Amino acid sequence: MGKYTKDDIRQLVEKEQVNFIRLQFTDVLGIIKNVEIPTSQLDKALDNKMMFDGSSIDGFVRIEESDMYLYPDLDTWVIFPWITGKGKVARLICDIYSPDGKPFAGDPRTNLKRVLKEMEDLGFTHFNLGPEPEFFLFKLDERGEPSLDLNDNGGYFDLAPVDLGENCRRDIVLELEEMGFEIEASHHEVAPGQHEIDFKYRDAIRACDDIQTFKLVVKTIARKHGLHATFMPKPLFGVSGSGMHMNISLFNGKVNTFLDEDGDMKLSKTAYQFMAGILKHAKAFTAVTNPTVNSYKRLVPGYEAPCYVAWSGQNRSPLVRVPASRGLSTRVEVRSVDPSANPYLAMATLLGAGLDGIKNELEPPAPVDRNIYAMNRKEREAVGIEDLPATLYAAIRELENNQVIINSLGSHIFKNFVEAKEIEWDMFRTSVHPWEREQYLKMY
Repeated sequence: MGKYTKDDIRQLVEKEQVNFIRLQFTDVLGIIKNVEIPTSQLDKALDNKMMFDGSSIDGFVRIEESDMYLYPDLDTWVIFPWITGKGKVARLICDIYSPDGKPFAGDPRTNLKRVLKEMEDLGFTHFNLGPEPEFFLFKLDERGEPSLDLNDNGGYFDLAPVDLGENCRRDIVLELEEMGFEIEASHHEVAPGQHEIDFKYRDAIRACDDIQTFKLVVKTIARKHGLHATFMPKPLFGVSGSGMHMNISLFNGKVNTFLDEDGDMKLSKTAYQFMAGILKHAKAFTAVTNPTVNSYKRLVPGYEAPCYVAWSGQNRSPLVRVPASRGLSTRVEVRSVDPSANPYLAMATLLGAGLDGIKNELEPPAPVDRNIYAMNRKEREAVGIEDLPATLYAAIRELENNQVIINSLGSHIFKNFVEAKEIEWDMFRTSVHPWEREQYLKMY
């Protein structure tokens, strides 16, 4: 993952005997898409002349305006360490362009670049992200389909033989490192079958690229171990769900603008204003950072996931935490995000919320250093702690009433995202679930 020219890539294709290249992009729902080409079409791809049907991709365009172009980002070149079928496969992540040569407003990656430009106009150069994605490993059944059987009964930081996913997790780390990731830690998480692998922070675009690549690698390697990896936020009742905590900071060159050695908690005014913006707009961006019906089964008390709008420098029950590290590592951790989120859209809304706090010089409320889960509703209301939306429907309504977050998505993505999520909610709302039959079939 370095700096590449067209000639560099041509030489690497020949030297490494690459047979196919995946031109990868992400739809509005966060699903990875790709057009695979043989290396005979490499020059066409490098000249930004590869087309695809945008009307077939969720949230892109209508059928009467379907032609879209893929513009590869050459610096995302990577050769997958595994061989699929015959020969090696490489990958280039692409931005989407319209036939008129303009960036496509419905492309989540392009949209994040737009919000980053707003950040630069305020005098900042980098928005850094260190993600902490969690996932579950389930066994495959005799037909090769995912089951609900976990492959271990381990807990937080457990070792083999209790943590039977250790070998799979280690292979994932090795593959990621071979692809250029700098892995900081990997361990078993709280729930049985649950794992976390943390990689070093990078600028927002590269970090979001990394998240999408990470998901692909995790699923591929898990399959080789006879397992199914899922980033579903809450696959099992009664245990913790999977989050994707976002550690974020604003830099100006090499200076972390969140740090002030003389400030309260050694945090700068910029850090407090940014955090105030996050808290102000949290209920609205939740539809984007927690975008599925299932996401809200995770955001409940008692399982370490935040469901209240508050911040702290100490405990882990609020939405926002300020980790103890200072210096270049000074950062704000947003703990509500889950791995079903489209990372490009999640980061656009978090950045938009934080920048609004800076522009309007907002001040955050006092930190809450008590365990919020142990507080009743009256105690929470007395100190101004609000609840996050409890359902996808409620989150969509909050999003629709928040112009700052709408602007962070852009009108095209906002419209298509809400439309897709309303369909998802109606499908869930009108389905009859096993719980209902268990409760009511005999009773009534």
